[in-house]
Amino acid sequence: MSADSVPTVTGLHVAKATRLPMRSTAEVCLEAGKGIVGDRYHGTRHRHVTVQSATSLAEAAEALGADVPAHLTRRNVTVSHGVVPREPGVRLRIGEALLEVVRVAAPCRLLDDTIGDGAQEALRRRAGTVFRVLEGGRVAVGDPVRIEERVEQRAHTEG
Repeated sequence: MSADSVPTVTGLHVAKATRLPMRSTAEVCLEAGKGIVGDRYHGTRHRHVTVQSATSLAEAAEALGADVPAHLTRRNVTVSHGVVPREPGVRLRIGEALLEVVRVAAPCRLLDDTIGDGAQEALRRRAGTVFRVLEGGRVAVGDPVRIEERVEQRAHTEG
């Protein structure tokens, strides 16, 4: 994410259903294999948690020429800075939880309605990443965010 300093969680957002507004919260509980307890995607197969970076939101705002509020992107976790990993299989430790990249999160066309015309395009390649929850636990605003080595990478360096 960043070699300078460890990124931290700056925002947590959940919605109980698909079309409901995102609600800001100070902490969430992640359940292994299911996602964020109380979120619309809890229990889905792979789309457990979405993570975005404030750095990417700032780039999107510059491209759009207007503010891009974290809660309006409909992502669950916003981190302070850096680039959120996008390569499937990369693991991220956030608070007590361990997440694994599934895929890049594509921005929805509805963002043009909620943020402003051109928001979907401004967020293309900046809309964050979809993760699955490997190990559950509590995640709170202020928690550190660290990339963890993949098991296969460790096996190659130890052998």
